[in-house]
Amino acid sequence: MNEELKNLSKDELIQYIEDISKNWLAIDGTWFLAAEEKFGMDVAIELDTKSWQRFTMVEAERIMQRFNIPKNGGIPALIKALKFRVYANINEQEIIEESKTRCVFRMNNCRVQSARNRKGLPDFPCKKVGVVEYSNFAKTIDPRIETRCIACPPDAHPKNFYCAWEFILRE
Repeated sequence: MNEELKNLSKDELIQYIEDISKNWLAIDGTWFLAAEEKFGMDVAIELDTKSWQRFTMVEAERIMQRFNIPKNGGIPALIKALKFRVYANINEQEIIEESKTRCVFRMNNCRVQSARNRKGLPDFPCKKVGVVEYSNFAKTIDPRIETRCIACPPDAHPKNFYCAWEFILRE
């Protein structure tokens, strides 16, 4: 490990984690724009979906390992894991409903969508990618969890959130 990191304060480490998360989002976005410029929006979304299909499982497995989240841990394990996703550090998200067999997750402020809105652009149509991303993340945590999209662009959504997902534990 980099010796410089070991000497950082807790606040400096937290700020660094935020910077790393922003950099991750930047590389994801610049990659997507390059794919869109070369191949068009439809192919870029297809490639992005394939990328997220793989990444989201790796991310879930690493979160489970790092934070001792048990496989097949149901909704409580999923809720804990969602808090450690890389974009949880830079987006505003919340669980608005929770039981032992179900939860509803909302992305209230998404940096990608907020940036597009500030530029006067329409919401990015991320639903196709989101369905794969959230479904695979949840199934990696616990294969019994089914995912349903409540709303995600290009769907209409209220002003207080961009996307919402329902997770149900099936026995």
